[in-house]
Amino acid sequence: MKNDDKASISLKKIICIAIVFIFIMTVAVTATNVKLNTVKIILASGYEMNVLTSKKQISEILDENHIILLEDEKVTPNLDQELPDNNTIKISKKADEEVKMPKVAETSQDVSVEEILKTYDTIVEKIVVEKVKIPYETVTKNVAGNSKTKQDKIVQYGVDGLKEITYKIKYQNEKEIEKKEISSKIIRKPVDKIVEVRTAQVTSRSGGTTVRYAGKWSYSESELDLLCAITAQECSSSYNGALAVITTACNRTQSSRWKSRGSDPLTQYKAKGQFCYSIDNHWRRRLNGNYPSHVKQAVIDALNGKRNHNYLSFRSAGYANGVNIGGNVYFNAM
Repeated sequence: MKNDDKASISLKKIICIAIVFIFIMTVAVTATNVKLNTVKIILASGYEMNVLTSKKQISEILDENHIILLEDEKVTPNLDQELPDNNTIKISKKADEEVKMPKVAETSQDVSVEEILKTYDTIVEKIVVEKVKIPYETVTKNVAGNSKTKQDKIVQYGVDGLKEITYKIKYQNEKEIEKKEISSKIIRKPVDKIVEVRTAQVTSRSGGTTVRYAGKWSYSESELDLLCAITAQECSSSYNGALAVITTACNRTQSSRWKSRGSDPLTQYKAKGQFCYSIDNHWRRRLNGNYPSHVKQAVIDALNGKRNHNYLSFRSAGYANGVNIGGNVYFNAM
């Protein structure tokens, strides 16, 4: 190869190397001029994220990271501003006054209240059934005539009635805004309390003034005390437990199998080998009111017709299978 050819090739190599060198230097200078920043973005939920960007304007940085503002959100600094010195962008919820409320279109027609309410929140309508107590009335009878010595005596205890009422109720934001009665029916009629104003007392076989209950059974004060004492001995832990005991005796007065033992609850209590009266004497310590007030209330309610089961027998829990009420198990339905 001639020396001229060798020289030409060497020159070409030098030129190519120079061009490559110039390209590398240009890229390096360009990269140096593009400054990348680490930016902290705090979302409205409190979540923080760090991104690397060369953008300066807030809107461009959010677009670059696919972050979209909701209607109730705002950004600090504003979208048209540049990144602040602390390199932090914060997205937060707008204050209540900043949130635009929907506007009701102004028309020449009248707009009802319900139509306006529907613009804001859904109204929920429900049918609700409620049970309401019907208070009993007190009837006073003067049987003392012109006697100067008068005495009030309860001859029949009152019992509240029960009424079932059906309402249509409207709710908005879980708050009641309207309540209309649709229908009602009486489940149990009230029993009047009857008080007699008299001078003479009617004496029963056991002594004392008698009181008639629901027009069915009459007991003196001492007999009512005995009923309560026996009931308490069988169960005094709760009102329902005491009511279940006296209910059993009341149910037996209507049973073809048991009515021969007595036509009233006290006679059923005294039947041989049935209740605690004929089994032991522990009930005696409960006489003269030595029992909880709820026991007496349960006895009076039962005498006036209240029941809480339809069974005819019971035993202490653990000795029979059935329904447990107040620690006693009831069985043998009517």
